[in-house]
Amino acid sequence: MELGIYTFAEATPDPKTGQVVSAERRLLDLMEEIELADQTGLDVFGVGEHHRPDYVVSAPAVVLAAAAVRTKRIRLTSAVTVLSSDDPVRVFQDFATVDLLSGGRAEIMAGRGSFIESYPLFGYDLDDYDELFAEKLAMLLTIRDQVRVTWNGKHTQSLDDRGVFPRPIQNPLPVWIAVGGTPQSVVRAGTLGLPLAIAIIGGSPERFVPFADLYRESARRAGHDPSTLQLSINSHGLIADDSQVAADTAWPAYADTMGRIGRERGWPPPTRRQFDAERSPRGAMLLGSPQEVIDKILFEHELFGMTRFLIQFSVGTLPHATVMRSIELYGTVVAPAVRKAVAAKVGV
Repeated sequence: MELGIYTFAEATPDPKTGQVVSAERRLLDLMEEIELADQTGLDVFGVGEHHRPDYVVSAPAVVLAAAAVRTKRIRLTSAVTVLSSDDPVRVFQDFATVDLLSGGRAEIMAGRGSFIESYPLFGYDLDDYDELFAEKLAMLLTIRDQVRVTWNGKHTQSLDDRGVFPRPIQNPLPVWIAVGGTPQSVVRAGTLGLPLAIAIIGGSPERFVPFADLYRESARRAGHDPSTLQLSINSHGLIADDSQVAADTAWPAYADTMGRIGRERGWPPPTRRQFDAERSPRGAMLLGSPQEVIDKILFEHELFGMTRFLIQFSVGTLPHATVMRSIELYGTVVAPAVRKAVAAKVGV
């Protein structure tokens, strides 16, 4: 099982001081985080795309290209690329370039996005939300599989035997589908035989098991071997030397961020009681001591049989040193223990 990190590169006020780090400082810190993840032996680092003032990455491929020349082995993925409001030709070209710079370590994690700012920004109608993603995903996969492309587009440009360059090292360039709990998206990924990433950011992980089952069954019905499928579980968390320190450190930033997003979407504000339930052994968050996080990853591996697990450490602004320590513990303590336990289970 691959183990990694994803981030949205928050630039929100520190809940204790009210200060906001500059976009420049946040990106420099992000480069250090990716480098440390690589050095400690983690497998994957993902960077999300947003078009809001509270996140500094609107162009994940640019950030990943910078990371490509500063790392040696870690895989570099978007988390996610908002494909619905982007140009599939450009997306492919950007990530093919990252793949070349990284020696074949790039991936695209395509999604429709949990925020909608990119749609009006790039001139798209939210009424076309589903059609945009379906058509652009189909176009991206066609470009991935064919050097010269003929394409008749409705929401995209039409192409008449046009070459799309450069071509990546990996053939095919990995394209994952990211979902937050929409059955139709799960079925699409399974039918196409594409890797699936399920975001579990609240509630009980057990309630997402039917999505994993639906994914594998959809793949089987489409003629794909379910045993070859890749499944990632993506969740919030933080690792510290002490469980209570982890909780007390993460809570103010979590409450600020989830409370702000909740006000936008009409959710009630989070409570400390809910937060503590989420970090309990059966909750969604992987937040606590290294052993607690090890136990929860292995528990979820029993549920899902996933091939990848990604944790978002910075849900709201945390001190850079706190995030770096979390990465260090993840790479040097948690990951080796999880790999050993999984290997023993499958008899490797």
